[in-house]
Amino acid sequence: MKKITIDPITRLEGHGKIEIFLNDDGEVGNVYFQVPELRGFEKFCEGRPVEELPAITAKICGVCPGCHHMASGKAVDAVFGVEPPPTAKKLRELFYMAHFVHSHTAHFYALAAPDFVVGPTAEKAQRNILGVIEKVGKEIGTEVIKQRRRAQEIQALLGGHQTFVVMNIPGGVRKGLQDNERDDIVDKAKGFVDFALFSIKVFEDFVLSNKEYVNLILNGPYSLKLHSMGLVDKDNKVNFYDGKVRVVDTEGKEMYKYSPREYLDFVAEHVEPWSYLKFPYLKKIGWKGFIDGQNSGLYHATPLSQLNAADGMATPLAQKEYEKMYNTLGGKPVHATLAMHWARLVELLYSAERLLELATDPDITGKDLRAQLGAIPGEGVGIVEAQRGTLTHHYRTDEKGIVTKVNLIVGTTNNNAPICMSIKKAAEGFIRKGVRVTDGVLNMIEMAFRAYDPCFSCATHSLPGQMPMILEIRSSDGELLQQIVRD
Repeated sequence: MKKITIDPITRLEGHGKIEIFLNDDGEVGNVYFQVPELRGFEKFCEGRPVEELPAITAKICGVCPGCHHMASGKAVDAVFGVEPPPTAKKLRELFYMAHFVHSHTAHFYALAAPDFVVGPTAEKAQRNILGVIEKVGKEIGTEVIKQRRRAQEIQALLGGHQTFVVMNIPGGVRKGLQDNERDDIVDKAKGFVDFALFSIKVFEDFVLSNKEYVNLILNGPYSLKLHSMGLVDKDNKVNFYDGKVRVVDTEGKEMYKYSPREYLDFVAEHVEPWSYLKFPYLKKIGWKGFIDGQNSGLYHATPLSQLNAADGMATPLAQKEYEKMYNTLGGKPVHATLAMHWARLVELLYSAERLLELATDPDITGKDLRAQLGAIPGEGVGIVEAQRGTLTHHYRTDEKGIVTKVNLIVGTTNNNAPICMSIKKAAEGFIRKGVRVTDGVLNMIEMAFRAYDPCFSCATHSLPGQMPMILEIRSSDGELLQQIVRD
């Protein structure tokens, strides 16, 4: 049996590798996706005052700190049984929309675009953001950097820092917004809307106008038929900050719709001894292993699955692009893995439009920033839709507000089983008897993984046993000379 290793996987947050095992006929026998890191934030949050957790959990990840900060802030509100005033909620969502603009922009241009704009089988040295800029032009590259910077400026203004966020406190936010600051955000938001529309045009020009790419999306080994999860508002429209979690089946029919405090009635987590990531599944169906189809207990929680789970977008321009995407891809729901990139751009446009709506809302410069606390601390759950999927923070405290238990189900954890399955399907599709396995072929297998925009700093929480230590000594050409293992 021959083994092919992709190590490290490129263009992701965290560290991971793929092991592909071929049988004697040169066909794929099995594929293992491994994450050789453990963060374990759940354990060392225990024993802390619960009001500290929004600032602590924002440090789980440098890419999506705002997601954890918002989910944590909502969980802390629930622990104290308090509802923030309207201005505070709108300020939180305003921050969060800027966070989406910066994150989705980074993923599309720096992580995803090299595969489509430069080409999936282009030279490895060209498959990066510099290769994208060379292809689309320096002016566009400058605009990407400018828009991301502006989004992070909004986060720093509202959150105290674009990464080390300290915005949320129990029942509200630390500071309000002045009129001149609001005017600056309005100006930036208009630019974000224009930039999002431009980014969709880039996708149309480089992907949708290329028949080979469209065929790869629709007919390549990039399809996984699973249920879809996403956060929706009262009208079942997409919402990132507030609402209920909706799950639709593989045909698009609603299965469940639940509030944050009910999540344990619908989602459970399976543990495998070979992974630091847990495997969530739909509790009412049960764990049936790594299978797809209507009878599977697994689900997607991605930008595409959120659009699948919703009845539409809550802003006009995003709704137009939402309809165009589904009309082009043959209707709802869509199970094409690579269509996640298109859905992410629809979400980018929604984030920009929603940011503009919030910035022009009269409440946004209000002075009522925090509700009074009165309840004895207890238990709370906060859920937001993160860039990488539905994010759940669940805290339990003693009567003094000291944390006794934390459970986090992050977007990448939701997608752990689907990622494993998508990688295997791609490997089986591209590696066959007589096929020369080139770097380009391996990159096209990575593309199945990269569509999820996974984040393993957030996701590695399972402790299946002792952490092993593996020391490998290799020669300058990569040949393994010696391996020392401590189990």
